Amino acid sequence: MSTAKKTPAKKAAQAEAPASVKKTASVKKAAPLKKATVAPKKAAAPVKKASAAKTVATKPPRDESQTALVRRARRINRELAEVFPYAHPELDFENPFQLIVATVLSAQTTDLRVNQTTPALFAKYPTPEDLAVANPEEVEEILRPTGFFRAKTKSVIGLSKSLVENFGGEVPGRLEDLVKLPGVGRKTAFVVLGNAFGRPGITVDTHFQRLVHRWRWTDETDPDKIEAAVSALFPKSDWTDLSHHVIWHGRRICHARKPACGACPITPLCPAYGEGETDPDKAQKLLKYEKGGFPGQRLNPPQAYLDAGGKPAPPLGAG
Repeated sequence: MSTAKKTPAKKAAQAEAPASVKKTASVKKAAPLKKATVAPKKAAAPVKKASAAKTVATKPPRDESQTALVRRARRINRELAEVFPYAHPELDFENPFQLIVATVLSAQTTDLRVNQTTPALFAKYPTPEDLAVANPEEVEEILRPTGFFRAKTKSVIGLSKSLVENFGGEVPGRLEDLVKLPGVGRKTAFVVLGNAFGRPGITVDTHFQRLVHRWRWTDETDPDKIEAAVSALFPKSDWTDLSHHVIWHGRRICHARKPACGACPITPLCPAYGEGETDPDKAQKLLKYEKGGFPGQRLNPPQAYLDAGGKPAPPLGAG
């Protein structure tokens, strides 16, 4: 890709909006994008909407108006949707129980390592009832590759017991119920709500935090406040896909230590352009997963990902 010139956030935002638009003008919602979705095999029963985090006013970067910030943020999301039309949760799962367990296990490790570990776990303990009465030492041995396996064993057995005792062995579809489960916070809850129940939510992981700061969407550092600030920039219907787009971009292109600026599709919209490698050829070599021609993180990725040239990850122990 060609290298884009460094463009201030203000100019990028104003280039998209007509000059006659006042700073206080309302912003029209971006048209929803058609894309493949990942859903559990069993249809989920309709549930009530989850409560959102307390609203936090977003702080536009430097002299960028709130209207310009909203326009720029939504344009970034639209651009990323074109780059990652196959974006999906990168944990293998077949039902809400598998997803919530896998998400808890993903702390302090990669989704790939979780995906390589959960097949053995779910083969031996396919339901909350099975995992709730499991021998902790046997579970620890299975989870050892994920790191912090003792604490994670305690969490997944504990949440399984809670599911059996308080929810009839079913994963609840309400935020207020999910966060009561051992090892489950708002981030995990929104992963489950958005991808197992089809309910909008913003997943604020380390990639999401890093990128929204580089893009100057918010100056907040607390995950709950970041969630609230960013959610105010987008319609609720965009929240889950937005999370996928941002996280995928962070994992593949906008890395923590050396972002591939020269291979980035949104350089005209990024105030942090130039923090990473700007040479197109050198930046191309920094790309990860399917963007760099390598396998992804899922052993069983969606067909849309395979159709786009993505490669399945190898199972645990494979060369």
